[in-house]
Amino acid sequence: MSNKILILFAHPLFEKSNANSVLTRNIPDSPNITFHDLYQEYPDFDIDMKREQELLYNHNIIIWHHPMYWYSCPPLLKQWIDIVLEHGWAYGKEGFALKGKLLLQTITTGGRKENYSATGRDRFTIQQLLEPFCQTAKVCNMHYLPPFVVHGTHSMTEEGYEKNGKLYAQVLDYLVNNPINPEELAEFHYFNDWFKTKNG
Repeated sequence: MSNKILILFAHPLFEKSNANSVLTRNIPDSPNITFHDLYQEYPDFDIDMKREQELLYNHNIIIWHHPMYWYSCPPLLKQWIDIVLEHGWAYGKEGFALKGKLLLQTITTGGRKENYSATGRDRFTIQQLLEPFCQTAKVCNMHYLPPFVVHGTHSMTEEGYEKNGKLYAQVLDYLVNNPINPEELAEFHYFNDWFKTKNG
């Protein structure tokens, strides 16, 4: 049985992002993948909570796809989290609508991978910076997977963009067609690294 993937894409300046343009262009055309561009759907930030909850309910893998935006996510995705993950629905004593679903973040950063370390320019690892998202998933009884990260987009060549785009397509195809055991990924910091073990 195939997994159903919901990609919640949030990029305020999508038209200026070469990396995300290539990544989204490589999303497989599949009935099991729903691409949902939040800035296109909600330019006025007026989020339809019930519609979004229904989308979540109908998919078992949720992907928050966004650039690293001041060490967090763009404001519309934060607004989405605030509104859609409702008490009594997503969390709380009676909030089990998302229980057992998988949450993956697809992140792009302008800075290089080595910047994200205790000795690097950004001082913290990607995992440390994304901890609030991990905890949000846990509060909602979801399984948080290590992030799929594309670093160094500001200095990337066209060949680099295309290589990452093809990798994203392979990742999504794998997610649709294979069971995912979160415990198997627990020791990895990046989904990319775990995927290499599956894909040679």
